[in-house]
Amino acid sequence: MTKSNTAPIMSDKNVQELIKIMQYNNAPTMKDFIALINQVGAMEKQLEAAVNELATMRRELSEAQKQNNPAKNALQKTVVSMQAQVLELRDKLAELKENVINGCKYAIATFKEKGITALDNIAKFFKVKPILENMREALDKNIRENDKAIAKIEAVSTEYHQAGLHVKNMGRAMIGKDTVQELALSGKLAAAISYPFRTERKIFASMRKTVESAIGSVTRLEEKAAVRKPSIRETLENLNKKVEREKAERPAPERVRKVEHDR
Repeated sequence: MTKSNTAPIMSDKNVQELIKIMQYNNAPTMKDFIALINQVGAMEKQLEAAVNELATMRRELSEAQKQNNPAKNALQKTVVSMQAQVLELRDKLAELKENVINGCKYAIATFKEKGITALDNIAKFFKVKPILENMREALDKNIRENDKAIAKIEAVSTEYHQAGLHVKNMGRAMIGKDTVQELALSGKLAAAISYPFRTERKIFASMRKTVESAIGSVTRLEEKAAVRKPSIRETLENLNKKVEREKAERPAPERVRKVEHDR
């Protein structure tokens, strides 16, 4: 299990230093790199919201157990599953942050050695796309699990509601009153119990959108690296190499003079 890094990504000194270097040198990849950092920061906040909502689920479960709510078994299983999902996302996000920070350290060291041209292909310093794709897959699974949980809670609540309606009508029939078709609290039980699960699903969906945007940022960085134009230094180096090749291919001066003398 990856050790969780709770410090915000934007507060890391290596991240801050690399951003300053890119801003000072007006690096062409700066926009997409800063977007990636901001997206990781957004994931941190979304995960924190998911953790808080999990605490609400636990309170809902505790209350359901006290009241012997018919949905308590479904709630218990779902809360356990949701806790495992949140912990998995926490570990994946910690791994993502660690890779980004290490990539920043590597990029800074290379910049100090080779100059700003080293950051033209900044994507090579960050091996984060596989992690982001794993997070997207995990979030898709979490959303499906939430949908199942909500459906199960609603089914149990509806069954409980119908049973209550049947008992009530039996009592009314015994005293000669007309039966009723619906209880006053129809749907409210399911809505109240499933609310935190719906909120958690909304958080997961939002986080998935952020992960997708981060994958887009990484992809753009990779594409820019593939089509980048050579730097001024590289152009001069290539020009010098060309001049040296041309010199090497020229006839020696002595040979030229000898040929002219023979004529």
